[in-house]
Parts: sequence; C-alpha cells; structure tokens
Amino acid sequence: MSGPTVKAPWLPARFAQAAVAAAAVADVARAVTVRAHAAHPLDTSESTSGRVSQVYVNLMIVAAALFLVWFTRSRRVAGSLSPNPLAGSAPWAVFSWLVPVINMWVPRGLVLDVLRASGPGAAQPRDRVLVNVWWATWIGHALVAAVSGGPGQRASLAMLLVAEGLELAAAALAIAVIQRITTRQAAALGSTLPAPGVASLPPLP
Repeated sequence: MSGPTVKAPWLPARFAQAAVAAAAVADVARAVTVRAHAAHPLDTSESTSGRVSQVYVNLMIVAAALFLVWFTRSRRVAGSLSPNPLAGSAPWAVFSWLVPVINMWVPRGLVLDVLRASGPGAAQPRDRVLVNVWWATWIGHALVAAVSGGPGQRASLAMLLVAEGLELAAAALAIAVIQRITTRQAAALGSTLPAPGVASLPPLP
C-alpha cells in the first residue's frame, strides 16, 4: 500500500487565475464608474458607483484568498520536490503578503524560491524575468494609484489610465506566473510522488 501522493495544484491554480482576472476587470469598471460620477454626478449616481466599488472589493478579497490558497499548495509541493528546505515558515509565507511595507518585496523572493524548488530546470532566466516583471508591474500599479489620488480626481485622468493599464498587465502576468509554476511542478512530478514523511508499507507475504 502506498501513502498519499503529491500532485500539482491545478484546481487552486484555475480558481486563482479566474479570480485574479475578474478582480482586474472589476477594478477597471470601478475606476471608470467612480470617475464618471465625479465628472458627471447627474448621469452616474453615487449609489451606482458605490455598488460597483463594493463588487470590486469583494472580488479582490476573493482573489487574494484564492491566490494564497494556490501559493500555499504550490509551496508545499515545491517543498516535496526540493532536497533543501524552503526559506521561511509556512505561516510566514502567508502573512508576508498581508503585512504592509513587508509585502512590497518579501513575497517576490518567496515566489522565486518556490519556482526554484519546482523541479529540475525551473527558475530559468526567462522564468525569473517573468516573476520580476510581474512584481515590478504590480508595485508600479500600487504607486501610480497612490500618486494619482484615486479615480475621483478629474485632474489625474492620465495617471488613472496608467494605473489601470498596469493593473491589467499585473493581473495577466500573475496568471502567467501561476501557470508557469504549476506547469513546472506537474512536469517535475511526472506521475506522482509519495508524500514526504509517509513510508510505503512492505508487501504482505
């Protein structure tokens, strides 16, 4: 009898990818609606912009939760593939995404660590470039959105367009990162591997 098997987290990956895409589209809709209300309050009601904003917030929370579920699962798989322990503890790998300031740079290193551990040939230069460009785009979006002062300020239209463009680009790159890591792990696992710490029982006589 064999123990539990390790599999690439395809289901969490698909849920996370769909949620990230939905949240990005909702953010663009929120920005357009809120700014339209600021520019033409008689044409776009405050309640409409509020509802769109609430939908975006809800989708963003769901996307963040599903992404962390995928990341936790993929980190566990990477740990089973790597002969060396991954950096940091499992709780830290989650909380580092949530702690302000720290979440500006620590999670990038954790993602690269998971990528490096996801089988032979992983973390090739193009893979590292993908993660770095994704992270730079995401941080760029956050900074531009902060500088623009939000969608309600008419004077920041150009900055708002840049922020939303970066948001869509960051979402597309996040989906690509999820796909790349999960694909690497599936290729490294081949069939499936015994779960670490679970020994197979000897055959019955």
